[in-house]
Amino acid sequence: MSMPKDFMESLLEWVDGNMQRPLRIEEVARQSGYSKWYLQRMFSDWAGKSLGAYIRERKLQLAADDLKNTSDKILDISVRYGFDSQQSFTRTFGKRFNTSPGAYRRDNEQPLN
Repeated sequence: MSMPKDFMESLLEWVDGNMQRPLRIEEVARQSGYSKWYLQRMFSDWAGKSLGAYIRERKLQLAADDLKNTSDKILDISVRYGFDSQQSFTRTFGKRFNTSPGAYRRDNEQPLN
């Protein structure tokens, strides 16, 4: 079972373009034209990780970029990437980056020129 590279790249482009809202696997499956079960199996074979894991990791990386490059409140960033609460964002962020969002921001502040 394999998906054509251009199909996956197109689907990931759509997923990446919709990161700043809640994104459910059922919706991605509808966009792809495949059942969610088939899409998840194909994505896992292609990417080596689940679609859900890809979406979570990508949202966390975008949130980390926002923490480094904006002065937006942590709550606003957590809501932007579809987390139910700042607490769930902080917990998930901590598991991925081994630090809190606030500490990550402090440790990665861009120096003023």
